[in-house]
Amino acid sequence: MKMDSGLRNSHIQTLVLQLSATMAETSPKIKIMAGAAPDLSAATFQIFDESHTIGNALRWMIMKNPKVEFCGYSVPHPSENLIQLRIQMYDGLSSLNALLEALTNLDDVCETVENKYHASLATNDYERWEERS
Repeated sequence: MKMDSGLRNSHIQTLVLQLSATMAETSPKIKIMAGAAPDLSAATFQIFDESHTIGNALRWMIMKNPKVEFCGYSVPHPSENLIQLRIQMYDGLSSLNALLEALTNLDDVCETVENKYHASLATNDYERWEERS
């Protein structure tokens, strides 16, 4: 079924308005900070509601990419619930793509560990800790 362009544009405008309303209600998870290179080959990202746990794991995963020149993160202040992640790429490549790839890879690693854990539990072949009196 083919939509006419007027109906399609109306549908797209409705989706954009719904998305805008949703985004206005929630704060962004990731923000690109001022000072990023125009081609995003070097950028600092603020990631909200995260700590050293994701910061160190993301830095490790990003640095596994041979196209990454530098990656580091910091927690600006203990009372702020965010991390700042700096990525610099070789050859003008996109740091945003490197971040997205690392997030996907990290998710895959976590899923694999979870699957292995559940498989191990299902076999009942593990050492049990027993409380001593």
